[in-house]
Amino acid sequence: MKFGLIAGNGKFPFLVLEGARKAGAAVAVAAIREETDPSIERLAERLTWVGIGQLGKMLRFFKAEGVDKAIMAGQVKHVQIFSQAIPDVRMLKMLLRLPRRNTDALIGAVATELASEGIELIDSTYFIKDQLPQPGPLTKRKPDERERGDIEYGLEIANEIARLDLGQTIVVRERACVAIEAMEGTDAVIRRAGQLVRGRLTVVKIAKPDQDMRFDVPVVGLPTIEAMIESGATCLCLTAGKTLIFDREEMVRLANKHKITVVAV
Repeated sequence: MKFGLIAGNGKFPFLVLEGARKAGAAVAVAAIREETDPSIERLAERLTWVGIGQLGKMLRFFKAEGVDKAIMAGQVKHVQIFSQAIPDVRMLKMLLRLPRRNTDALIGAVATELASEGIELIDSTYFIKDQLPQPGPLTKRKPDERERGDIEYGLEIANEIARLDLGQTIVVRERACVAIEAMEGTDAVIRRAGQLVRGRLTVVKIAKPDQDMRFDVPVVGLPTIEAMIESGATCLCLTAGKTLIFDREEMVRLANKHKITVVAV
């Protein structure tokens, strides 16, 4: 069995490659020119670079490499779809068939294109299940009464916006919504919330109610805590079993240092 990796930005693709190496699995990498860290070339045995709109080139590469299962790892910023990238014929045909262009629709359509070539898109955490948190606090400090109230309120709102595929993150203070994630990403929405109302913020980042683990899996890491420190946020709530935590030890250490509580529910 040979795996194909569609590599976006950040550490996610590197962790998948490391997990695959430990499992003895062969991986061919399609790196996205606008997103992927160029240093991935040092780890990948087989790799090609594709533009954000070069769906046909990616599929041809995977077919030539004998790929039968593919993994999407790493963010591809939604705004890239609206950039100056020119779609190839395969991508253009796919886009024209879409009634909407939200995250689920776009990535789901790519999964359909892969399937049409006999390639199954699988759980993006396939090789890194150990990066998913179990329920409970991850830090020394547990949420206090104020933060528990904000989590309760935030989960109600966050589940609704996640159901609508509007974003995965909401920032709350005193049971009032300060900021909701759109296309900017988690760390950016935390900083935006801090510009509006600094201090005593609770960040709720959740998986969708029917989260498809093949794509758009929630991810947090050191940059998330750094954004919280900058914005005066004191609490981070995650979805247990469905949120990837990168650099977990360093992230928890930094959170503990600044008395930030992190809890998975």
